Amino acid sequence: MPAPQTPYEAVLQAARDVTKLDCALDAEMLGTALLGSIYSVAETDRVQAVRAFVGHFLSATHRRRTADATTIREVFAALVPDADGAAEVRRGAQAPGWAAQLGRVRPTGCYAYGDVYGDQTSYLVTFAYDDAHEGGPEHAVVALIDHNIGITKDVFVGGPADRILGQVREMCADDELTWFREEDPGRLRGEVHRHLEVTDELTDLPSSGSLSTDRALAGARLALLPTATTPPLPEPPHPAAPEVARDFLASPSAGRFGLDRIRADDEAASLHFCLGLILDHAATLPDSDPLRWSPAVAELFLLDWVHRRAVLDMDDAAMLPKVARAWSAYAIGKRGLPAAAVEQTGEVLEEMIPEFARLYATGERRSPATAAVAQLISEGVDPNDSDAIDAWIETNRHRLGDDT
Repeated sequence: MPAPQTPYEAVLQAARDVTKLDCALDAEMLGTALLGSIYSVAETDRVQAVRAFVGHFLSATHRRRTADATTIREVFAALVPDADGAAEVRRGAQAPGWAAQLGRVRPTGCYAYGDVYGDQTSYLVTFAYDDAHEGGPEHAVVALIDHNIGITKDVFVGGPADRILGQVREMCADDELTWFREEDPGRLRGEVHRHLEVTDELTDLPSSGSLSTDRALAGARLALLPTATTPPLPEPPHPAAPEVARDFLASPSAGRFGLDRIRADDEAASLHFCLGLILDHAATLPDSDPLRWSPAVAELFLLDWVHRRAVLDMDDAAMLPKVARAWSAYAIGKRGLPAAAVEQTGEVLEEMIPEFARLYATGERRSPATAAVAQLISEGVDPNDSDAIDAWIETNRHRLGDDT
């Protein structure tokens, strides 16, 4: 078989057996996988890239009359109905019987589940074809929202729906650190779409899962849900950082870890500096809630953010684990999470602290700016003193290179 000369020929070749598939769902899964390759390599606005590709494909193949060509055209038109030319696609004379069921589904249930910390929420929608014999089995669309980075991290289309839903119900029933509920269809659609818009603009997509391959079909299915008819209720304002800091320092959690016994000026300065870092990190998260703390948030903070964004001296590095332990108990307690959440987070935190110490010692995750400030401090230069910095640069010009 000769090599395809254009991307459109490559698609036709990959879809040459589409009419041999058993049902509409199988064809839609093939179509979404083919479009996933376009989504994954697009550099900007991935959804628009897929839409444009489908429009160009339909234009380039409009004279094709083979059964496989006319059928994959209809599959693409069902998956991306807003592409140029999609509305004009007509069924081929040799189309399989299931072609009439492409996109002919209705939602049969909407659900949400996640962890009690608020790190992730998964939304699950089940769908059934008008004609299950030709269309295929009832199936589920699952979208995973990661609230720590503010994106739809993965989407998945699979079946049978009752098996997937049953597994989710069982998992949540057996784990007190997870929850499960029925969800309003409009709210579900809005939440997934809002986070998918961020995902679609990412330079680098999450590396695992089925986001690319299932994106087109998941999007087409979710578009069948109603839009929200009422605006979401405004979230209550998060407590201000200074107020939270005062409450924490006066809390039993701070006392339990000995923070109330700190009297020396240098230790007190480190304590307030480390507490400020925790609050600053919370402000960088999508929801900026200073009390939302979890094993995942602790990992982002201790093993990544603090090394890239802060310069710690040895006193700070010794103080930060103590403050993190106390903060973990305080924040989770303030939110009223189960005792198991306090225990789990504490255990994970203890496992992280040796790695935090190693990263501090090696400096391997410091950003260039943080590394430069650390170098100044190590040589006794106040990074807030511009005259001192200028003098240091002049003295060290010979080893900084000509660019300074």
